[in-house]
Amino acid sequence: MRTLPLAVLAASLASTGATLCRADYTPEVHQAPTEPVWQAHLPTFTDADYAVAVEKLFAAFEKEKGRAIAPGKKNKVGLKIYSDSGPGMATPVPLVRGVIAALQRRGYANKNIFLVGLNQLRLRMTGYLPSLVTGDTPFKGNPVYVLESNRYYDPVWFYDSPLPERFDPIFAAHQTEGVPNTSTKDEDRKSFLATPLFLDTDFWINLPVYTDHQVLGVNGALVNATLWNASNTARFFRSPATAPAAVAEMSAIPELRQTWLFTIASLEHYQFIGGPYFNSLYTRSEPLLWLGTDPVMLDALMRARINQWRRKEGFDPISDEIRTLEFAETLGVGSTLVKNATMIDVD
Repeated sequence: MRTLPLAVLAASLASTGATLCRADYTPEVHQAPTEPVWQAHLPTFTDADYAVAVEKLFAAFEKEKGRAIAPGKKNKVGLKIYSDSGPGMATPVPLVRGVIAALQRRGYANKNIFLVGLNQLRLRMTGYLPSLVTGDTPFKGNPVYVLESNRYYDPVWFYDSPLPERFDPIFAAHQTEGVPNTSTKDEDRKSFLATPLFLDTDFWINLPVYTDHQVLGVNGALVNATLWNASNTARFFRSPATAPAAVAEMSAIPELRQTWLFTIASLEHYQFIGGPYFNSLYTRSEPLLWLGTDPVMLDALMRARINQWRRKEGFDPISDEIRTLEFAETLGVGSTLVKNATMIDVD
């Protein structure tokens, strides 16, 4: 049985300033090597411009790493999209189509490139599932896996902790009101992982959208790959430190990391306050597309942007007590040192 324990001291981390640890060991604190971030400029946000930018990013990654992106033994690729803030703040459909086209050019059949999302209603509202009225969908032949259907979790793979209940990304803070802090029920302790991404594929690609989050600080690459990719996670929002610790430890799972090829993030729209609820008053847009293998660095770069806009608009920056990125850095997932970031312009 594969179990993945939660950091039992997470609830006290924010007040004590202690480093992330678990009851059975103290992880070695080390600085992960700084990986580059490739950047492409988007003249517009059309299918054609996204396709060109994605191809440039793929080619630059292949050249830098000295490896071709090509079908392997499993001959499948997973794309983890984000749609849970609803229309206006979802992974851009033209970006996903550009990624699919780039993978097809490298030998993957359309039917072997699948999308993974969380909630059926929001996937439908954002265009990833067929319209109930017209039946139209921009993705013909690409399977879409809806995690809340509970069809894509494996009982052998779960993340174990004593905190109860599942979640909704938007309403999680209210869902946990009145919920006990701990549970001894076996079913309440487990967050099952979406195994198709790391068991059924040659690799998978993370396609987050960036907002702020009152508990997690930054809702982006790390969170899209972890809390929004598992069951039964509202329980982590009971404490200001528990959810960040869960994100960090889940992002460090070796099997998840080994098949996580990279993250592609569009800055077509991101939100600097009030997230993950979508509020157009607090969104910004930049014609940039990033590709990186270090999700911590990508999130740190966006945290800096989010804080910049918050200050400009008279809001406080994201609290220093929210340690999501620092916990992940401690576990060797990536680097928060934005000053050391290497930006490679592919244009």
